[in-house]
Amino acid sequence: MRGSTDIPRLLAAAFAGLCLTLFVVTPLDLRTQFALAGALIAAALIVARSQGRLATLVLVLLSVATTCRYLWWRLGTTLASDWSFDAALSGILLAAELYACAMLLLAYGQSIAGLRRRPVPLPQDVSRWPSVDVFIPTYNEPLEVVRATVLAAASLDWPRDRLRVWLLDDGRRAAFRQFAAEAGVGYITRPDNAHAKAGNLNHALRKTRGEYVAVFDCDHVPVRSFLQITMGWLIRDPQLALVQTPHHFYSPDPFSRNLGTVARVPGESELFYGVIQPGIDTWNASFFCGSCAVLRRSALADVGGIAVETVTEDAHTALKMHRQGWRTAYLDVPQAAGLSTETLAGHVGQRIRWARGMAQIFRLDNPLLGRGLSLAQRLSYFAAMLHFFSGIPRLVFLLAPVAYLVFGWHIFNALPLAAVAYGLPHLIHSTACNARIHGRFRHSFWSEVYETCLASYTAIPTTLALIAPRTGRFNVTAKGGRVDAPYFDVRIALPYLLLTAVNLAALAAGAWKLRTGQGDLDSLAINAAWALHNLIILGAAVGAACERPQVRAAQRVPARLPAMLRFSDGTTAAAETRDLGRDGASITLRAPATLSRREQLWLSLFFFDEEQPLPAEVLESGGRSARVRFTALSSEQEAHLVRAIFSRADAWLGWSEGHRRDRPLLTLLQIARHGIAGVGRALALPLRRRALPSGMPAPVRSQA
Repeated sequence: MRGSTDIPRLLAAAFAGLCLTLFVVTPLDLRTQFALAGALIAAALIVARSQGRLATLVLVLLSVATTCRYLWWRLGTTLASDWSFDAALSGILLAAELYACAMLLLAYGQSIAGLRRRPVPLPQDVSRWPSVDVFIPTYNEPLEVVRATVLAAASLDWPRDRLRVWLLDDGRRAAFRQFAAEAGVGYITRPDNAHAKAGNLNHALRKTRGEYVAVFDCDHVPVRSFLQITMGWLIRDPQLALVQTPHHFYSPDPFSRNLGTVARVPGESELFYGVIQPGIDTWNASFFCGSCAVLRRSALADVGGIAVETVTEDAHTALKMHRQGWRTAYLDVPQAAGLSTETLAGHVGQRIRWARGMAQIFRLDNPLLGRGLSLAQRLSYFAAMLHFFSGIPRLVFLLAPVAYLVFGWHIFNALPLAAVAYGLPHLIHSTACNARIHGRFRHSFWSEVYETCLASYTAIPTTLALIAPRTGRFNVTAKGGRVDAPYFDVRIALPYLLLTAVNLAALAAGAWKLRTGQGDLDSLAINAAWALHNLIILGAAVGAACERPQVRAAQRVPARLPAMLRFSDGTTAAAETRDLGRDGASITLRAPATLSRREQLWLSLFFFDEEQPLPAEVLESGGRSARVRFTALSSEQEAHLVRAIFSRADAWLGWSEGHRRDRPLLTLLQIARHGIAGVGRALALPLRRRALPSGMPAPVRSQA
């Protein structure tokens, strides 16, 4: 019966494929092609006014059709028949375009029908709830970063006899051992650091016995409800190996902070956790991200534990599980929050490791080959890995207009108007479609900014990882640092500055050719517009290297909690917190009160039916507003404060509500404005030559 019901679908798909093929390959004269392009853009504008999945699907089909037609024209018309230097450059540009179009089509497949799971209720019989080990691996991070994660994990809402928290200290530090004892959690260390984080986790797996394992990076502080939200899926489905939740960050990433876009523009990581992970979950291809996840111990045992062959042990472990027939799930409910990298250099270093690790997996355990994966899973993993090879194509796009504007080389063997007639619809449709699908999580053109900041640093490591996949070592991403004074990181920005100078020189050369009557006017205009676009993107990259200071010692998070001020004379004042941090709070009093600077008092916070007076002193006050700093907290008081900040179930909900709507042209203008402001700051700030990001290729060490 099922075979007969599939026949109409197969016939419809075949007919649609035939129509698409005819659209792609039918030759048209230039005037008719322009008319077709205008009609398709008008159709997209009409469809975009409608809401719903059907309208989105139509926009995707229009984008796929125009992209395929552009590639057909590009491959069939613009390639030189004889070898020449221009032809070689044209081939390099074509390869970069093919990469970009492949990523576009794969992204559509990943994100067109994301699976939005809801939490599954736990059994009412609590005796059926399984035992869980919580692993918090650490190596060289400061204790102040780790304390909050450990204290919050110890407060997870789960039967005490079936929950055990373990601090996995690869640094073998006495202070960490003492803190673990004070916090009432287990402490595990080992004599060496073989295989870095993966080895640390595998060592802990051999020392523990819980049916499930929850993993949190040492700066990712879990919400109290984490296990109650995630475990239902694992209990219901015995073939489910993993439930991954988002990595939410309560501190701004370097782009948001340095460019001043906090709360208005989605952060760099939001696209992956808001669109990509739900999208690949549809195809049973969501993967482990190293933290904020629960794994089934038997599934880990089935694949030999956490993967140690590459430096992206998390994704590689999930790949191994999928090959063995295990399923995975992604639950898009923020149940933990962590710290973003403090500087652009730290961000780049982290992404170098990710890029090198994905290239290692591609080389050593290629998802397109081998057994155990469906076609959709292969393509999902392939897209995730291919993303990290964007360095060389991005550099090609940033340098391409220089060829004609400066040297007069023709790397695009076609009439300029033909390039516009075929290329512009592809660009317009893809931009509009991405804005429709990704706009809540990634505004238009920001991907180019992020790729530009990484391109010069990931191009070589990914290439070397393909040649020598076992080269390199695991590098820990530094967290919990502080930028005390503003500065321009000239070393990390050096590639951006060089590329900016090259594109400025290209524009100047183009202006000179225009004035002296050299070159084709249409070609000059197209390449000049290209170079100007590059300069907008590069300006934002330069601005991202202008590090802003972190004013407070600890990050504050918005939190409205009932509070009470208790003064030394025994009087009280009702209040409400506006924000909370581990170092202090901003509060609003119900009625105006006179507070003296440095006045000692107690601040009580009310939540979870708890109250714990916290010693504090007044930093600033006026009318009904005040800022206080906590002083000399006991272990019990610190744990109470951590629960108030991080453990509330609603702590991280609604953080994206302030994001502006993505309007592509307006977004590009805003990026240009941020770039101009950033370049101005770069010229005014003191220079600092920080060390280049760790994670560049190095000799093999024991933890590689």
